Amino acid sequence: MTRWSRRGILGLGGAALAAGMLPGCGGQTSISADPRELVLWYWNRSVSPTLLEQAAQQIPGTDKRLRADTIGGTFDSKLRTSLAGGSYIPDVSGINSNCSLYFLAEDKFLDLRDYGAGEVEGDYYPWKWKLGTTPTGRFCFWPMDTGPTGFYYRTDLFQEANLPTEPADVSAQIGTWEAWIELGEKLRTNSDRAIINAGRMVYSQYINASAERYFDEQNRPLYSREGSAVRAAWDTAVRAIQAGITARQVSNSSGGQNAAWVSGKTAGHIEAVWWGEILKDTAPDTAGNWRIASQPVKAGNSGGSFLAVPATCKDPEAAVAFIRWLTTPENQAATFNEIQLFPSTPASFASGSMRDESGFFGDQDALDFFAEAAADVPTTFVSTYEAQVGAFAKEIDNVETAGKDPERAWDDAVSLTDGILAKRGVL
Repeated sequence: MTRWSRRGILGLGGAALAAGMLPGCGGQTSISADPRELVLWYWNRSVSPTLLEQAAQQIPGTDKRLRADTIGGTFDSKLRTSLAGGSYIPDVSGINSNCSLYFLAEDKFLDLRDYGAGEVEGDYYPWKWKLGTTPTGRFCFWPMDTGPTGFYYRTDLFQEANLPTEPADVSAQIGTWEAWIELGEKLRTNSDRAIINAGRMVYSQYINASAERYFDEQNRPLYSREGSAVRAAWDTAVRAIQAGITARQVSNSSGGQNAAWVSGKTAGHIEAVWWGEILKDTAPDTAGNWRIASQPVKAGNSGGSFLAVPATCKDPEAAVAFIRWLTTPENQAATFNEIQLFPSTPASFASGSMRDESGFFGDQDALDFFAEAAADVPTTFVSTYEAQVGAFAKEIDNVETAGKDPERAWDDAVSLTDGILAKRGVL
């Protein structure tokens, strides 16, 4: 029996009924009735177009071909509706970094170890492989790209503030979060610029670099325990806010965050490798001025996607053959060159075929930097119930923008989260 969470059932029930996709309603299980055609669901720029064209002719090593359907809008809602209704289900599906949302319905997907996944496990970063493994030990979500993190900063603005500008020197100065906050204070004093847009960014990246998150592998909450990583992240974000080093730009809904980076009001950011592409698009005139230093303590992971094979797949062996071929070190290197998805296979970087010739980071080799960062990401567990912990980030915003007392905000975040989890039977 599928173990959808109560939230998932409520969220999908109306949509499934409206679409006539509940079991017994007469819809076909597979999207394609062609026995030689496997259907992939993916979103724009999540898979190499060149490799998809090859697979459309024939999936290497099989007699099957691939039909790739781009799914726009709310990808998860469409996939979960199809899975819940038992109709019009793809044979292979992309899954974003939130694959833990599907843990309670893991029986809807095949355990890919049953189809030889273990033969190539050693080719992938262990922490990324772990993220695709359910709490019961089933490997349902195969690694595609990753999101190792670093501290992006503007060298021209750092120079104006009499701060170090070389990545090695900046990294050496910010080995701890306390030291990073001190650097932000110097930046503010010397140039009246913020080092980061919002406290919630500090909070999120602290957790993304921690081996401990909100829950243990039995889905027991950890956040309210003494000395928890969540509390340490909270305290660090509060210190950054109180030190005055954030720009108080908690949302980009009106372009405020982008404007702060473009204008130089904010001189830095902590995020994943893929954020560099966003920066290039957002602030192209700043090309050559940005560099990347190691974030405090160690790198984390933010984002990165997976592939999964629904249990209804018409040919699981061919589906896994496609996934294995798509994510070989060679093909991941080619995918980076084409659409800048950062590989989940360390060997991709040893091939010598990957290139970043944009010059956006001056003479710094961003590929080398993030390859080293990816090797340092801790292994962690992401619970399906992390979707219920949004109160912490919201309360951090209240501390920053409304001056709410941090302890009261913390207590409110814990209380709100506990209440939601209690309704779902977690507490």
